[in-house]
Amino acid sequence: MEELLPVEYFHVVFTIPDLLNPLTLINKEVVYKILFRAVKETLVQSSANPKNLGARIGFLAILHTWGQNLMDHPHIHCVVPGGGLSADGSRWVFCPKGFFVSVKILSKLFRGKFLDYLKNAYRVHRLRFFGNSRDLEKPKEFQKLLDQAYSKPWVVYAKPPFAGPKQVLRYLGNYTHRVAISNHRILDVQDGVVHFRYKDYRDGNTRKTMSLSASEFMRRFLLHVIPKRFVRIRCYGFLSNRNKKELLACCRELLGEPAEMEDTVEEESDVGEAGIAELMLCPKCGQGHMIVVMILEPEPGFHSSFKLDSS
Repeated sequence: MEELLPVEYFHVVFTIPDLLNPLTLINKEVVYKILFRAVKETLVQSSANPKNLGARIGFLAILHTWGQNLMDHPHIHCVVPGGGLSADGSRWVFCPKGFFVSVKILSKLFRGKFLDYLKNAYRVHRLRFFGNSRDLEKPKEFQKLLDQAYSKPWVVYAKPPFAGPKQVLRYLGNYTHRVAISNHRILDVQDGVVHFRYKDYRDGNTRKTMSLSASEFMRRFLLHVIPKRFVRIRCYGFLSNRNKKELLACCRELLGEPAEMEDTVEEESDVGEAGIAELMLCPKCGQGHMIVVMILEPEPGFHSSFKLDSS
């Protein structure tokens, strides 16, 4: 939040076609690295092009690997300022209001870069092949997969966030240190079946309930375990760690904003207290406040065999 600039922001999402998902699952580290690299180069190069924006941008990128139904759905969310530094760093270049870069340009460039890096990874034997994907080890079969991927339109979403960049950061922040599903979406666990809430994007974002066997639920959940020490949150351009402090100060100066944000700590603590107060409210009447009387620690030998009481 402290690094937000006083400009319009864009929420940009890059998604790979689902026909690449099986290969991705058995080559997570290699393919996720390719995904980040393709996203970075697509945004940086398209923005630097004078025909588009003609500026050096900075942005935050976060990897998500799941859909609402917990199936594999690798994609990267980016929070991008609406503009950037000119080539000589002497001025701030603004995006046209409500428009960043054409999604057609972004999707074609992203597709070309991703598949080129994937092909190179195959050429130098960095990809592994197991199970149903074993046939892809044959050059003809792998090329057939690439041809199918090239023939598909790749989805890139790019729009100003409806409620501003802070809302997007709060949404993405909910998933930076947890995976796939939060506790409040799980409605019930009974007789070996897990019932959870999900949003069906293909049906107008309708909220629905899905029921899965415990084993299938765990299988889907474990699809999203990230390789050890893999970094899911990355910053690029003038937000990269190497020179972020100096370049952010330069951006603020060019935008006429003080280099140091005042009262940041106080504002954050106020928001935190408000959030805690909201959580303590009675969910039914919205007026009564919960009073913590005692915190019960689990007894020794407590295990995960339990049944939720819907009351």
